[in-house]
Amino acid sequence: MGTKKVFVSGCYDLLHSGHVEFFKQAAAFGDLYVGIGSDETILHYKNHRTLYPEQERLFMVKSIRYVKDAYINAGSGIMDFIPTVDMVKPDIFVVNEDGSNDIKRRFCEERGIEYVVLKRTPAEGLQARSSTDLKSATSGIPTRVDIAGTWIDQPYVSMYAPGWALTVSVLPDFEIRDRCGLSTSTRKIIQKYWPVKLPKMDPEMLARMVFCVENHPEREDGIISGAQDAIGICVPGLARHYYNNHFWPEKIETCEDASVLDWLESHLVLVPMDPRPPRCSVVGGKDVNETKVRALADAAEACWNAILAKDLPAFAAAYKASFAAQVAMFPGMVQGTVPDYIGRYSAMPGVLAWKMTGAGAGGYLALVVDDRGKFAEEHPETIKINIRRAE
Repeated sequence: MGTKKVFVSGCYDLLHSGHVEFFKQAAAFGDLYVGIGSDETILHYKNHRTLYPEQERLFMVKSIRYVKDAYINAGSGIMDFIPTVDMVKPDIFVVNEDGSNDIKRRFCEERGIEYVVLKRTPAEGLQARSSTDLKSATSGIPTRVDIAGTWIDQPYVSMYAPGWALTVSVLPDFEIRDRCGLSTSTRKIIQKYWPVKLPKMDPEMLARMVFCVENHPEREDGIISGAQDAIGICVPGLARHYYNNHFWPEKIETCEDASVLDWLESHLVLVPMDPRPPRCSVVGGKDVNETKVRALADAAEACWNAILAKDLPAFAAAYKASFAAQVAMFPGMVQGTVPDYIGRYSAMPGVLAWKMTGAGAGGYLALVVDDRGKFAEEHPETIKINIRRAE
């Protein structure tokens, strides 16, 4: 019997020693063939352009001595390697533990391919590397996820009734896509001055500085970005900020209790949707009145209390109520492909509540789930967010 064919697949855009060690370990099973994600697939699925174009990535991977041959995958999405597998006809499909999921396992079972999962281990004497680590090291500027009550940071909303907005500062250990409700415009403002990490200073003062820089008097579009973006990024942990007919909140309160933040992380995930289309308006058709704003404020208050009490049913109920109040005022948040995503994910077992990050019309769904580890295992597109703690 001849040498077995072994197959692995990935993007390999930020090629590093971890990839080379993975190739070495996979090649121990036989002749190694590599499928590489195309520029088009990465742009469509992750909404960002590659650092290196596909032919350059192909050249680099082929040059590694453990690789027998490599190809650009002709498929799309997370299973873009299917045409390459059908061409190579491997005996063994190798993945690392981070890239393993039931979809790939079932795919291999259906084709009679042995499925091997390797632990992520560095080469002897070297530091463990991953593309996520490299991205995080390149820029450690956090992003923010809005939890409840947002839109109330605009005076034309809080003029009807005051209330809290709830945000968490989130570590940038995943791909942060533009126009997807994660405050990338504010984050880019910060990166102009501090490209790698936030400066060590009072977080509230830093947030106020960022807000003033972003909303300078000569801003061409005339739009004032909500303060929740700057506060959500700069203030660690879980924060709530109280708005009363002004752009800047009257007060800011925080929760940095590790047990509460751990609990919140264990029940909150993101799943990617299509980005918000260019020139898309989410404020068209808005209907803001006292009744609707009070519903938003009440939901945010209930959400904060439920999180501190670690009461999952109450948290899910308040979370859904906050999103319902947002959409009642701004129906343009739910347009395009958004209803399809909401319909699909809201019906999944283990999903208790849902909302969109930011202004909506695309981006990410932020889901409250029973168990994020189990949900992520069943749905490989899941992003497990990690809340930034105070240094």
